[in-house]
Amino acid sequence: MFGVSKEAAAVKIRSLLMTAAVALLPFSLVLNGAGSKGDGKVTAESALAELKAGNGRHVAHRHQHPHETAERQRELVSGQHPHAEILSCSDSRVPPELVFDQGLGDVFVVRVAGNVASETELASLEYGAEHLHVPLLVVLGHQKCGAVMAAVEGGRAEGHLGALVGLLRPAVEKTRGMSGDPVENAVKANVEATVRQLRASPPVLAELVSKGKLKVVGAVYSLDTGEVTWLPDSP
Repeated sequence: MFGVSKEAAAVKIRSLLMTAAVALLPFSLVLNGAGSKGDGKVTAESALAELKAGNGRHVAHRHQHPHETAERQRELVSGQHPHAEILSCSDSRVPPELVFDQGLGDVFVVRVAGNVASETELASLEYGAEHLHVPLLVVLGHQKCGAVMAAVEGGRAEGHLGALVGLLRPAVEKTRGMSGDPVENAVKANVEATVRQLRASPPVLAELVSKGKLKVVGAVYSLDTGEVTWLPDSP
C-alpha cells in the first residue's frame, strides 16, 4: 500500500472513522432526541424544523425512513425521548410518522377521530410534555375529515359517535355561513380551537406553555398533495 504497512493503514482508517463519528455526534444527538431531557439541544423550533423537513420529503416522495433499524429498536428498549408530540385524527390516510417522515422513537402520537382533546387525550399529552419533556405539541387536522363531516351534516349519530360529534359542533357553529367549503372551514376552526384549549389546559400544559417549555401549534394536512399547512401562531 505504497510503502505503508497493513497495520499502519488500519490505524489510519480507524482514526479517520473516529474523527468522522465525533464530528457527527451533535447532529446524531439532536436526531435521536437526546436533548428532550432538558439539556437544551432539542427545542420547539428545531423540532418544528425537523417536522417541516420531513413533510417536505413526504410531499416529494423522497422519504428517508429514519430510525427504522434494528439498532434503533434496541436503543429504545431503555427509554424514549421523542422530539415532538402530535394530536392527530385516526384517519388511516394521515399517519403522522409517514406524513413527517419520522421513525421509531421520534414522535409521541395521540390519535383520535377529529383530533379532539377530551380527558384521556389530555392525559396522554400531559405525559408527553411533563414526563418525556417534549418541547413541541402539534394539533394536526386534515382535509375531508369524516368526523367533521358528520358534525357538519348533523342528524342522529349512532353509538358513541354522538359524544365525538358534540366536541366538534362548536367549530361547525363558528364557521356556519362562512364562504368556502363548510367542512374545510370547520376542520381549520377545530384545530385552532384545540390549540387554544391545550395552551390553556390546567394544570400541566398551561404551566409549561407559560414557562416557555412547551410550544403548541396547529396544522392541516392535504390528502391531495400530502402537504402540511401550518396555521398562524396566534395566541
